[in-house]
Amino acid sequence: MKKLLFLCLPLIGSMAFAQSKEDLTKYGSLITQQGLKEKLSVIASAEMEGRETATPGQKKAAAYIEAQFKKMGLKPGNGDSYQQLYPVYQDALTNKKLSVNGRNFEWDKDYSFSLQTIGSGDWGYNNTIFAGYGIVDSANKINDYANLDVKGKVVLVLEGSATAAAPAQGRGMNTNPASSFAKMRVAMTKGAAGLLVISADFPRKNPTPVKGSMYLRKNDAAGFLMATISTEVATALVGRTSQLSVADFKNLKKGNYVAELKLAATKTTENLESSNVVALLPGTDKKDEYLFVTGHYDHLGKRGNVIYYGADDDGSGTVGVMQMAEAWAAAAKKGKGPRRSIVFMTVSGEEKGLWGSEYYSEHPIYPMEKTTADLNIDMVGRVDTERKTADSLNYVYVIGHDKLSTDLPIINEAANANSSKITLDYKYDDPNDKNFIYYRSDHYNFAKKGVPILFFYDGMLLADYHQPTDTIEKINFDLMQKRVMMIFHTSWEIANRDNMLKRDLKLNMPGR
Repeated sequence: MKKLLFLCLPLIGSMAFAQSKEDLTKYGSLITQQGLKEKLSVIASAEMEGRETATPGQKKAAAYIEAQFKKMGLKPGNGDSYQQLYPVYQDALTNKKLSVNGRNFEWDKDYSFSLQTIGSGDWGYNNTIFAGYGIVDSANKINDYANLDVKGKVVLVLEGSATAAAPAQGRGMNTNPASSFAKMRVAMTKGAAGLLVISADFPRKNPTPVKGSMYLRKNDAAGFLMATISTEVATALVGRTSQLSVADFKNLKKGNYVAELKLAATKTTENLESSNVVALLPGTDKKDEYLFVTGHYDHLGKRGNVIYYGADDDGSGTVGVMQMAEAWAAAAKKGKGPRRSIVFMTVSGEEKGLWGSEYYSEHPIYPMEKTTADLNIDMVGRVDTERKTADSLNYVYVIGHDKLSTDLPIINEAANANSSKITLDYKYDDPNDKNFIYYRSDHYNFAKKGVPILFFYDGMLLADYHQPTDTIEKINFDLMQKRVMMIFHTSWEIANRDNMLKRDLKLNMPGR
């Protein structure tokens, strides 16, 4: 299949581009290394402070992108606005207290609350139930709740397990029976009023944040009381006068212990805001059909005074969208604009969980059924450090070529043959891709709605990925220019062809 497709490329290319090949070459030449570098020098600058969603740095980046779209002569993409605003929320603890038998303990010296789960309130209990490690694991025949009635009670458990001192980390931590999350889930299932996890990690070496992670959907559900406590607090709860160690608690009898426990917390929710930046280049005879070109302009922001610049992730994709927009706008000014309307959209919230594109997909400005495709550009400025083949300076990973539409590979491979002639690597379209790349960028929220997508990516998962060292000095602008040029050629064919892309394949990924 692949070899046959390649042999057909010269014919397909001549058919697809014969009518406007001169125009395509002329306006494609506006995608220059200099233009990409100039824009990326702003997007990935210290002034943008890492562009974390719903922060001043992100808003500065949005303002810059909007100003550039205006300068190009593109129309506002959301009515009379270039921005599609969406709500973001963040919780903060403004008050916290814990006492046992009238003795007050100190935050971070002896206890901390789970900001994610706790609600505001005052709580008082006269006893706690010690449940060992608090593990229920049928596969290994472990049930620390055997013969314990914890309904309406606060459960006291040890961190980790008998064979592992600390909870498992990584992809499986939420399902590992020894993780705090799993212990909380078990306690809730058993009807417990709260969970106290005994930890040796007190006093805390680093302050526990009193501001939580941002989230997209406001949750008004009642919270669950969960705290991590020192052995000193736990000793008081089980009524011992001599200090117990973690080792002592391992041998403590399970059951009910009497002590007056009082807790208080005040959690406030701050209403924040983020945005997608959306610009429209109206089409001609097919202006009611749309091609999207997308990339995410947010990154990880700052950690203290350390800036996560995100030059490749996804400053490179952001300026790729902008440079393509500039080339298309120049063509339109000379009467060579697209038949279909093109929407250039840079989204925020990608690093938080594809928030901006998800919000767009649930609140589309343009009909999804009239959206012919989304070309998503996320990380196209670097070389995959794990790629050991001779074409390492002349490739791009293409994701989605064999999904949703059989038109996609034909158009993209012809466009590449007529432009940059780089290797189109389909490695990440393998259904068994352990990195699940298909699901990890903003195109996926279009794909879920049935819109054919192509995702262009450099594969740089190691080296400086999500590190403050992802800086503009590491960008290979020669290779980046080739990649963006090829995507521009692909967009030219999709925007100008007679028919929208066929939607003749199901999105069916085994193993997901």
